Amino acid sequence: MRTHNYRQDMATYKKRGYKPKTKKEKEEVVEENSTTAEVFNTLDEGASRTEEWVVKNQKYIIGIIGIAAIAVLGYLGYNKFVAEPGQKDAMNEMYTAKKYFDDAVSGISSDSLYRMALEGGEGKYGMVDIAKEYSGSPAANLANYYAGMSYLNLKDYQNAIAYLDEFSSDDKMLGPIAKGGIGDAFVQLEQLDKGLEYYEKAFKANVNDFTTPMYLMKAARVAIDLGQNDKALGYLKRIKSEFTTSTEFAQVDVLIGQVEASL
Repeated sequence: MRTHNYRQDMATYKKRGYKPKTKKEKEEVVEENSTTAEVFNTLDEGASRTEEWVVKNQKYIIGIIGIAAIAVLGYLGYNKFVAEPGQKDAMNEMYTAKKYFDDAVSGISSDSLYRMALEGGEGKYGMVDIAKEYSGSPAANLANYYAGMSYLNLKDYQNAIAYLDEFSSDDKMLGPIAKGGIGDAFVQLEQLDKGLEYYEKAFKANVNDFTTPMYLMKAARVAIDLGQNDKALGYLKRIKSEFTTSTEFAQVDVLIGQVEASL
């Protein structure tokens, strides 16, 4: 199964079907598509799913989580934030834990830094304690995501599943990525049926030109491994008909041919 790079600028995200009108808009779309093509590089079949996820995807997810954190603060509002010390404390604690996480993604002593992101340091809580002590708060919700991704990076797949499952978001990117992360963990545990279930949840969580074809492709490959060729064929044909600009599109004809030959 292949893992794909992921990158999205939430501020300039355009829904599928957007038609550029002016010359400037067309130039922006060309530039955006060029950038997308660069970051959605397909990896070799034999590569470790988790290691490639860590190296190629986490840096982009950090930016999205940062945007989510800002959105949380905006939702709370300044007055509410100041009026409720618990929320302020939670975000202050998260700042240090998030720094450990960000540094871990850079690849420098990553395992120990992921541990510090989880367990805390410098007198500050880690993501596990934030999720527990501020349970029910927006900060705790984000902490569940960070904790889940940290455990996934550490190849502690059971804990990755547990924490990512506690994370909840209607965000068009965060929701699918969390479900997809659970799918990745189940696949690593060789529970392919559960992996398929969560890849399906991931591409159903939101329809967009980035996460949807990525998880359709992952679902198709797992379905093939499970001998569910009819299902795999449906997912591949959906990529072919709906996501013609995706990197996954370049792979579908070969895979469709292989699946049809086996039916």
